[in-house]
Amino acid sequence: MTANPIPPLLEVPPLRDGDRLGRVEFEKRWEAMPEVKHAELIDGVVQMPALSRHHAVSHFGLIGWLWMYQVLTPGSEGADNASVRFDNNNMPQPDALLRVLESHGGQCCGTSDGYLEGAPELVVEISHTTTDADLGPRREVYRRHRVQEYIVWRVADRELDWFVLRGGYYLTIDPDPDGITRSEVFPGLWLDAPALLRGDTARVLTASQTGPQQPGTHGVHHGTARTHAGSGVSVGKGISHQNRAGHCDAPQSPDETLFGRKG
Repeated sequence: MTANPIPPLLEVPPLRDGDRLGRVEFEKRWEAMPEVKHAELIDGVVQMPALSRHHAVSHFGLIGWLWMYQVLTPGSEGADNASVRFDNNNMPQPDALLRVLESHGGQCCGTSDGYLEGAPELVVEISHTTTDADLGPRREVYRRHRVQEYIVWRVADRELDWFVLRGGYYLTIDPDPDGITRSEVFPGLWLDAPALLRGDTARVLTASQTGPQQPGTHGVHHGTARTHAGSGVSVGKGISHQNRAGHCDAPQSPDETLFGRKG
């Protein structure tokens, strides 16, 4: 009697830029490619852009700015290149993000398998060769999923765009007369964009340290303040969110933060 042959193991196809996949299949292929550190699914299309030195240097500067805010602001958490589950067709990997912790009312949460789920309150993209996508399809995905603020640093243009979600649409936040742009969602998150664009790190750090020390900016938390109609977010002395993802197994303190998908 002939033994039944053992069927060959099914190979997982590799991820390729431009593939059209659902999120479950995207995750399966990505997990089978540990050498790949950057891949996203935007409206069902895989994106795997090469990251240039110009992108990397600018990215490093923005991470320092957000890190300073997190250190000075209880209830906030930053992440670098963390993958975020949105829906069956979208799993972006933003260059940087800042979120309100679940314990403080945040709308984004951590999952038991090491991802983030739901929209972070703030997303940052460094745009060198991806400007059309960052200001087009990617921005639309972030708008639909209610990312409250979205920053695009257009490196080649030496410009920075800061959008806030109001009434379901993104509007530009203009700098104040002193040149400082102030977040409408995160109390005390200040950016001296002209200094950032010309590489004046000292001035950027001065503004980033000054903002969180202003009266009424002692952390992000549930609270009552003026609300942008339709945004689901109260801002000012505190933050409260109405659109929480309710099915995450999430870390509850900065000691359990998620800083990225792969080590």
